[in-house]
Formats: sequence, C-alpha cells, structure tokens
Amino acid sequence: MMKLDPLMSKAARLAKKRDYDGALKTLKAEEDRYYGSFKYYYLYAVICLHAGSFGDALANFRQARQIKLKDKDTMLGLAVLYLKRADTVQAVDYYLDVQEIEPANKIAKKALTVIRKYSDPEKLYEWLTPEKIAKLFPPIPSPVFDIKTAVAIVLIAAVLLTGIISIIKLRAMPAFKNRSARPSSEFVLSEQERKDPVETGGSYRYILTKDQATGLYDRALSFFTSYRDEAAKVNLNRLLESNASQGLKNSARILLNKIAEDVPGFDNFKRSDNFSYADVKEEPVVYRDVYVIWNGMATNVEVTDDFTRFDFLVGYDTRKTLEGIVPVIFDRPVAVNSERPLEVLGKITLAGEGAALNIRLSGEAIHQSGKLENK
Repeated sequence: MMKLDPLMSKAARLAKKRDYDGALKTLKAEEDRYYGSFKYYYLYAVICLHAGSFGDALANFRQARQIKLKDKDTMLGLAVLYLKRADTVQAVDYYLDVQEIEPANKIAKKALTVIRKYSDPEKLYEWLTPEKIAKLFPPIPSPVFDIKTAVAIVLIAAVLLTGIISIIKLRAMPAFKNRSARPSSEFVLSEQERKDPVETGGSYRYILTKDQATGLYDRALSFFTSYRDEAAKVNLNRLLESNASQGLKNSARILLNKIAEDVPGFDNFKRSDNFSYADVKEEPVVYRDVYVIWNGMATNVEVTDDFTRFDFLVGYDTRKTLEGIVPVIFDRPVAVNSERPLEVLGKITLAGEGAALNIRLSGEAIHQSGKLENK
C-alpha cells in the first residue's frame, strides 16, 4: 500500500469524495516541493484520470514511470489511456507487462477480455462509455486516517497493548533485522579462493597482491549487503581487469549478475555513490554497467516509436562548463526538450578499445524541469 504524507493524504481524501478540482489544486500548489516524487506524479495522474483530464494524466503517468519503470498501477493508468484512444496494441503491451508482475491482476484480466471480445474498433468504441472505462482505472491511494479517527485508535490500542507490548517487540525485532541487510552468505569467498586469489603470470591492467584482491571482493560484498550496488560494481570490475585468479573472477561475475537484477530509479538511487564524468573518463573499464546520474543538456535528439537517442552535453546544464559529450540511448520513446537542462539516470556502456574507448549511457530515466535551471 502506498504511504502518503499529510498533504497528499488530503488530496486523496478530496479525490475519494469526488472533489477532483480541490484535490488537484492542493497538489498543484506544492508542485516544486514534490519534484522527483513518484508518489506525487502517480497521485496527480490518477486524480486527473478520474477528473477527465486525460492529457495531464498521461503526462504525469509518464513522469511516474520514468522513476519506477515496473510499477503496475502506473502501467494500468497508461494502458487505459491508450485503450481510450483505441490504441489496443500499446494497451495490450502494458496489460501484459502488468500480468508479468501480478498474474492475477483483475483490472488487466478484465481489460484483455474486453479487448479480445471487442476486436472491431467500432464495437470497442461503443463499449468505452465513461462508466465502463472507469472500472479499468488504477486505484486512488488510500489516505491516512483523519485526526479524530487516529486519536480514537491510539487510545484503544494503548489499552489493548499494555499487557502484550513486550511480546510484540520480541516478534518485531527479528523481522526488522531481516530487512536491514541483503543475504550474502552464498557469495562469501571459499577457503580455496582466499588461499590462491591471484595469478602469477600474464599481462593485466591492474596488478594486485593477495590481500588487495580479497580485500576488493570483501569490500564489494559489504557494499552489496548495504544495497550500495554501484560502489560494489566498481570494485568487482577492477577485479575482473586484474591478475585475480579465475576462481575469484568467477565469484565476481556471479555477484555482478546478482546485482544486475536490481535496476535503480531516481527514487532509490544512492547519490553518495554517484560517480562523476571525470571519474569515469579516467578509468572507464571499472565503471562498466555502473549507473550514474549526470546533469547536462541534450542535442541532436532523435525520437522514434522504438528508441530515443541524443548527444548529452555533460555538465552543460549551467551553460558554462562542458565536461564531455556522451551518446545516450533509451529503448523507448522519451520526451526530451533540448532547450532545457535535464538529469539522466543511465548505465555506463563502453564501445571501442584502448585509447579509442568511448563512454555511452544506456538511458533508464530522465528528469527535466525548470527547477534544474535554478541549481
């Protein structure tokens, strides 16, 4: 369940009462405050959907999806908007994506049934009455309790919990600990890997001692356990470019493969581990497949139904310093305004070899707002 702060809860309460204009005014007044917030964009979009403001709904659902690519409710919102346009191909794609995440999702199942039943565009258009299509809308998040209800519940709970609070604490503590760190025991180095962690011959980019090799891996594992994936990747990539033993490199590859399962968004990316363009340019190989967020401007923008490509002027968001030019490609159409600064969240990829090694970004999401111009 999506947890909302007091202001967004107020908007949700108004929307639940069908006061959509009041809800949207409440959110619009704090737009700058919630810059980059997935919850804000989703809530604004779904209220616009119920209010019949479909253009604004589409824009905000797209903003939300750039932050959380695999959120099922966001995809339901986009799907129903495409369905309303009778663009069944795009709608089906989104509904199938939802079913991959949640196979029993009732809205996706109902929508796909409707699309199969009314394959003729005219019949589908006749079915798409406001009342029927509203049943395919994703949910408006539930607001938190109002003050009176919350006080009453607290008083009742205080009485009921007096005699059992110690038991609750005992039960809660292990669950908290289980959530505090990733399980990592299966990736711990074996005794043999620690015994012979380096090769004695050959040509390598980095030459490590035994302690340095095992230390790099242990540090990477520690970062992984703490959800600092990008820092972990840098250490593991350095191992792969070194004289580390094949066994140690295999362990590094397995851990990298595990890390690759989690793709960051703007809402959970650890900016403390955000590496600069200068860092990457100095040692590009150790930043392979590492996610970064860089500011700049876009030029030579090309958008198709299948991809978006542009040259990213890194550091030029202030229009004073150009750190470098990096090609960026998204595997989907993305709205990009080449006249305004933007932030790109992307994965570093490398092309070429040796001195001709070129840095590129595989785009994951962008933020583009007038607020960036005031940084």
